[in-house]
Amino acid sequence: MGRLTKRAVDALEPPEKGQAFLWDGELRGFGVRVIASGLKTFVVQYRSAEGRSRRMTLGRFGPLTVDQARARARVTLGAVAAGDDPAEDRQRQGRPVTVAEVCDWYLAEAEAGRLLGRSHRPIKPSTLAMDRSRIETHIKPLLGRRAVRTLTVGDIERMQADIASGATARRRGSGRGGATTGGTGVAARSVTTFRALLGHARRHGVIKSNPATGARRFPDKHRDRRLSLVEIGRLGVALRDGRPAGLHPTGLAMVRVLLLTGFRIGEARSLQWDWIDHEQGCVRFPDTKSGPQVRVIGRRALDLLTPLPVPGGSPFVFPADQGDGPFTAAPDTLRRLCAMTGLTDVTPHTLRHTFASVAGDLGFSELTIAALLGHAARGVTQGYVHIDAAQRLAADRVAEDIANRLEP
Repeated sequence: MGRLTKRAVDALEPPEKGQAFLWDGELRGFGVRVIASGLKTFVVQYRSAEGRSRRMTLGRFGPLTVDQARARARVTLGAVAAGDDPAEDRQRQGRPVTVAEVCDWYLAEAEAGRLLGRSHRPIKPSTLAMDRSRIETHIKPLLGRRAVRTLTVGDIERMQADIASGATARRRGSGRGGATTGGTGVAARSVTTFRALLGHARRHGVIKSNPATGARRFPDKHRDRRLSLVEIGRLGVALRDGRPAGLHPTGLAMVRVLLLTGFRIGEARSLQWDWIDHEQGCVRFPDTKSGPQVRVIGRRALDLLTPLPVPGGSPFVFPADQGDGPFTAAPDTLRRLCAMTGLTDVTPHTLRHTFASVAGDLGFSELTIAALLGHAARGVTQGYVHIDAAQRLAADRVAEDIANRLEP
């Protein structure tokens, strides 16, 4: 890239999601950022004397010309060369830090692994991807220009109400996923993300207080839908008829494994052959929502995972037809199965909840069921629980009971 010009900035296309940058080829660290909404902002990026990565906003493209922004960038980078930290100086001088700036700081620090989540580990890429989506789709469009110090609890709750009503609804593009329509669920989760990132910023001295503290979220929708015993049998009929009806065999196998193991959809999707321990009857996940885990599974479930992978083939148990990634269309397969048999309001989580409910019906304890599901340990004692006889018995009994109802 050569010298940044108005023509180049005008031609910069916004990304479908997240943000994109165009950097000046002459003045290192000077560039322009564009977000999905089309907003373009001049930025300067540098490392402080302590080696910390900093990114400062210089102003919006339009009110500020390229030459004016370059002049500001030269002043800023000159100060950096002299040993100053302009971003920190700006904060000390009381310049209002905007919501957009705090969001950008959070994304950069989290991506670099410098922020710790609830498990006291660096925030996971999957979590960060969801946070980035909520920030760019909902938080920035509604509050991005506001100074953090002027926000009130009422502002946060109004943002939540606006998201729920569809104020930030937009098309996602021509691919899958349709439109972002809002709703109370995404609104509440956006408040949670916003409150968490502001909490990180307060702890690291970026802001003085967290204005989202005390904001009330919409209640979570308790997903307590489970399949009845009769419905499990109806799903079994659909699974047997699915392949002749044109449903993908990998999707059918994945739905069956979800129901017999209680795995989360992401765990089944990422499952690899090397993680399966046939001798011990378990799966050794290197990472899950609750960290690395050893998860016992029943014999009937293990039977479905017995075929060995083709040498040199995909490491995934459920591989994609094209490329080297995993199969991702299991939810669509499940929807089509339910349409075939008249089942409604069934998601991959419903299968997980069904597995847990059957375990409860069979009389197993909450601690045993939690271990089968891979729930995070809530105490010191549970942290030492491993694959014991109760877990093995429970996994076998639950998988056997469900499998028999799927295939009477």
